[in-house]
Amino acid sequence: MNRLFSIIVVTFNSEKYIKDCLDSIYAQECVNPEIIVVDNGSRDKTCDIVRDSYPRVILIRNTVNMGACKARNQGIEKAGGEWILILDCDVILEKGFLEKILEYAEALGREAVVLQPKIMRPDGKRIFSCGIRRLPLGRFTDIGKGMKDTKVFNSPEEIFGACCAAALYKRSILEQVKETTGYFDERLFFLFEDVDLSWRIMNKGGKTVFIPSARCYHHGNSSQSDFFLRQYLCWRNRKFILKKQDYLNFFAVCFYDFPRFLWLKIINSRFRSHNISDIIH
Repeated sequence: MNRLFSIIVVTFNSEKYIKDCLDSIYAQECVNPEIIVVDNGSRDKTCDIVRDSYPRVILIRNTVNMGACKARNQGIEKAGGEWILILDCDVILEKGFLEKILEYAEALGREAVVLQPKIMRPDGKRIFSCGIRRLPLGRFTDIGKGMKDTKVFNSPEEIFGACCAAALYKRSILEQVKETTGYFDERLFFLFEDVDLSWRIMNKGGKTVFIPSARCYHHGNSSQSDFFLRQYLCWRNRKFILKKQDYLNFFAVCFYDFPRFLWLKIINSRFRSHNISDIIH
């Protein structure tokens, strides 16, 4: 087994996607990675597919949904690779993906500890993410999200952080930034966990580099999670991360957080039990 790469895939009722994901990994040439699937209490045939069709895959089964953060941490703890590739279960790698990203990893040496591939929509025409950008007022967005794949997105560059739908992390940096709540902060459950991890890596001086030649394809929201839950967790987790980094400020609260909180309190019932003080506490 080549221990250079460990690939961690989290599943939750993923029978529709997991075969295509794993087949795309096994179709890679020159690299023979360790593959770990962490299942978060699936009630469909996901685990049967992995167990029966992919005997080399290490399968970790949770009885309930522990959240993406906890599941990824379980995979990282088990992994033996120098590089850890985190994948969502609905991601399909292009042929040559691992070879291309390995070339950059070797060329950059110690300069980069996180590599961000180009994540495309399933049609291959529009971008899902080229990494994470930090905007004014403590906002975050996926670079290029929804845009056509043009030459603008064809140059390697240093970015704020990696989108963990598909991201390659050097094991050594993960160990440096690990907290008591894990590599990925398990208090977040899911959503914005990649922002939090990226920020901690940046604080340690680690560089994240976008690698456009390594391409993959991502459906998005394969778990079919409730829209209002996702909306609530995005708001809650962003606020939690800003407090964690001591990044909340008067202008952000007045011109973004407060108006957005009032709007969400109207349209999303999950906000009804919160009050205005929640935006700063």
